[in-house]
Amino acid sequence: MANMNQRQVQKMLQKLSPQQIQMIKLLELPAMQLEQRIKQEIEENPVLEEDATDEAAEEEKEPKEVSVEEYFREDDTPSSKYNANNYSKDDQHRPVYISEGLSFQEYLEQQLGFKNLNSHEMVVAKYLIGSLDDDGYLRRDMEAVIDDIAFSLGVETDRKELEYILGVVQQLEPAGIGARSLQECLLLQLESRPNTGRIYNLAHKILTSYFDEFIRKHYEKLMARLGVGEDDFRAAIEEILRLSPKPGSLYSDGRSDMQPYIIPDFILDYHNGNFELSLNSYNVPEVKVNRRYLEMIREMAAKNGQATNKEAIQFVKNKIDSAKWFISAIKQRHDTLMHTMTEILDYQRDYFVDGDQSKLRPMILKDIADRTSLDVSTISRVVNSKYIQTHFGIIPLKQLFSEAMQTDSGEEVSSYEIKNILTECIEQEDKRKPLTDEVLMDILNNKGYHIARRTVAKYREMLGIPVARLRRQL
Repeated sequence: MANMNQRQVQKMLQKLSPQQIQMIKLLELPAMQLEQRIKQEIEENPVLEEDATDEAAEEEKEPKEVSVEEYFREDDTPSSKYNANNYSKDDQHRPVYISEGLSFQEYLEQQLGFKNLNSHEMVVAKYLIGSLDDDGYLRRDMEAVIDDIAFSLGVETDRKELEYILGVVQQLEPAGIGARSLQECLLLQLESRPNTGRIYNLAHKILTSYFDEFIRKHYEKLMARLGVGEDDFRAAIEEILRLSPKPGSLYSDGRSDMQPYIIPDFILDYHNGNFELSLNSYNVPEVKVNRRYLEMIREMAAKNGQATNKEAIQFVKNKIDSAKWFISAIKQRHDTLMHTMTEILDYQRDYFVDGDQSKLRPMILKDIADRTSLDVSTISRVVNSKYIQTHFGIIPLKQLFSEAMQTDSGEEVSSYEIKNILTECIEQEDKRKPLTDEVLMDILNNKGYHIARRTVAKYREMLGIPVARLRRQL
């Protein structure tokens, strides 16, 4: 008889509670989406209502906390103040700059309404649209998207269905949206155009069968393999070059009427050498617990002899607890955002005086995490999709973060300075003989910046600038 060995293995698994997940989601929301989220919660929980009254007056009229602990002995809900004040000082008098029109995501979602999708497919399609980068690409692994949809939305899908729905998203305008590679992006755009005959077919063949040779600009080799003359080949290349490598950016170029809203999450005033930071609460309602439900639960608790009353009290009590938690979570979001932004302001104080990018100190998420004693992931959620309004313009918080580079003198400078030099060099280059990454590295080294060629390539890619051979013009 085979031996049966039993071992007890202890594992530590971190599982987030529904409240923690909701708190994380609230922290990620920018100001405009927070307004929508609060209004959604008010619709779903009748105990919550907008508070349009003066806070001080409301405190005077606040009824005594109703205790139902004797009725529900297991209850350990702490009593707490019901109001969460989300408004910044002098909020009504602060200017808020808003660009009119639909956001890029809203524009794509509007087009989805004309597609034949059921409610389940529509949810997945909207998540895919929300996962697109600013330039319109889907750069996330499909399996990771499937897992995230299940975790975030509680919706199950599989690779086959996701590929089908992505195909629907790729039919939206501007053409090329939802591509997972440059080759797919260009083909989507080309195939959306009417077939123009010989030149169209040649361009399509170059993109499908000879894409590597095309991006390396091995034109002589291509003409030989395709067996075409220079005139036809040049016409096919010109057809491809009319396509956009970043279709998402076509939406916002030229400050079109459909430019997205930009509502700053923070407002920074600077007067006589002093900063005043506040959290922008544009259109974000204050919320409170509706007193009618407090009275209702008090009356029902007085009739505690009836079993039906107990069920009704439990229902109302759950709604009150949910409302109190939501108010507390909004307050926690406010405190976390302000705490984080205060430390960023202190770290980048010289920059915020006049907006001179050369004064930006190298700063990574961990720097602020250490100063706030918060997790790096929390700082990332605070920074993501958030903006600050300053006296020199509205700045995305991501722009304030950069790596450190060292000069010959040992001085640490922000990688923004390196990127500015790269941009300037590439703008002034001879497009018939564009500067290679190695030449750019030499230029930076001669200016006193110790930087490797692979680092030049990384910064060039972050700036959205293609390699030298793709910048060459005929």
